[in-house]
Amino acid sequence: MDLISQLPAIIVIIPIIASVFIIFSKRNQNIREFWTFAAALINFILIYSMAGWILDGNHYIFHIKEILPNMSLFFKVDAFGMLFGFVASSLWILTSIYSMGYMRPLKEHAQARYFMCFALAISATMGVAFAGNLLTLYLFYELLSLSTYPLVTHHQDQEGRTGGRKYLIYLLSTSIGFVLPAMIITYAMTGTLTFDSAGLFSDTTAHSTLIVLLLLFLFGFAKAGIMPFHGWLPGAMVAPTPVSALLHAVAVVKVGVFCVLRVITGIFGINLLSSTNLSTIICVIAGFTVIVSSLIALSQDNLKRRLAFSTVGQLSYIILGAGVATTLAVTGSMLHIAMHAFGKITLFFCAGAIYVATGKKYISDMVGIGKKMPFTMIAFFIGSLSVIGLPLTGGILSKWYMVLGSLEGDKVWVMGIYLVSSLLNAAYFLPIVYKAFFCKEKESKFKSFKEAPFAAFIPPVITAAGCIVLFFFPELFLDFAKLAVGVS
Repeated sequence: MDLISQLPAIIVIIPIIASVFIIFSKRNQNIREFWTFAAALINFILIYSMAGWILDGNHYIFHIKEILPNMSLFFKVDAFGMLFGFVASSLWILTSIYSMGYMRPLKEHAQARYFMCFALAISATMGVAFAGNLLTLYLFYELLSLSTYPLVTHHQDQEGRTGGRKYLIYLLSTSIGFVLPAMIITYAMTGTLTFDSAGLFSDTTAHSTLIVLLLLFLFGFAKAGIMPFHGWLPGAMVAPTPVSALLHAVAVVKVGVFCVLRVITGIFGINLLSSTNLSTIICVIAGFTVIVSSLIALSQDNLKRRLAFSTVGQLSYIILGAGVATTLAVTGSMLHIAMHAFGKITLFFCAGAIYVATGKKYISDMVGIGKKMPFTMIAFFIGSLSVIGLPLTGGILSKWYMVLGSLEGDKVWVMGIYLVSSLLNAAYFLPIVYKAFFCKEKESKFKSFKEAPFAAFIPPVITAAGCIVLFFFPELFLDFAKLAVGVS
């Protein structure tokens, strides 16, 4: 077997190797973090090296082991997997830098364990991205839940343990109770779990069975945050901010929607959804989550909790686009994985930078903070624009595709959900920026200028710039999305 064909496995293994070196270097933080950066950079370079081959319509396939007849553990790197892999690998580099700027000044304990679990989480994320079938995807999905648990409970206090317990209960109970039975039934009915754009089910499959399986998959991948199985997500905000950034942009929640989109496009198939009411079922569930989570976000004074409920809504944006089941909408939903990742990680980076520099967590305590941290709050403004879906940021492109796709699929009411939600996004983000810069002098709680330490200050500036760059140059992610959907 040549080295090229082994690239998917190498990319998954590199973070695991790095985690071992991180633990052995725990007494020297510079060496420890060198291994983190080295692994992140190598992974990004390797993924970049595969891009041309994938864009030419080819695949990388690596077989691990056959488990049952016509069912193996194997990797298959395609356009959708590459899109997600690019997002995770690029943001891993920036989140590693940011972690230094956050963890060191606050003198957080167990930093070696933190970086080790971070690396293991990225390995599991890559395993999900490159999974060739539902069995492989499920295995790495579960490994991701286990590897991120120590990150959620990092502070080891009562609040952390409660949040971590809820995190595991939600994620493991739904995956074992819903996804696993759905996989078994699917395999028994079709004889395979390998993703196929045409779908796995025959025309004779009972419609009621398809509805049950769809609901089991939708709610079973609880990392996607669909209501009512979203409660773990705000609870996980007890973790350090770099962990929150990991959960909301680099991995975990994006793994959740990636899994749901894999099932929608590779197990059911777009044609089956569009020709039945399965499409409407997905849209109603996702649309409800979008609106309700946005309304809840309006009432949150804790900045991270507001961002958490915003994430719940934005994840269902992605699922809503896929549920419309038109080529434009599915293209937009895949593209939104990247656009939302850059926007939301910017916002979490800014929230952490504010906490490091000022110790503030609540929005009501941040009046006038733009005078103290102008660059951080400008980055926050740009990230907000991208999440809302306004020019000149990449978020408008993915939402534009999803809105056009809803019209293409004769679902005007879905377009209404997108527009109403964007107004709600603006309502819970823009007042933060306005009060940061345009409050009266006597209302300002900050007088002096003091940005966060350099390593916590630079990453949000870079990701905010990325939101703008993606508006003008979206081709890499857009080409992968179009290729995944079959658009020439």
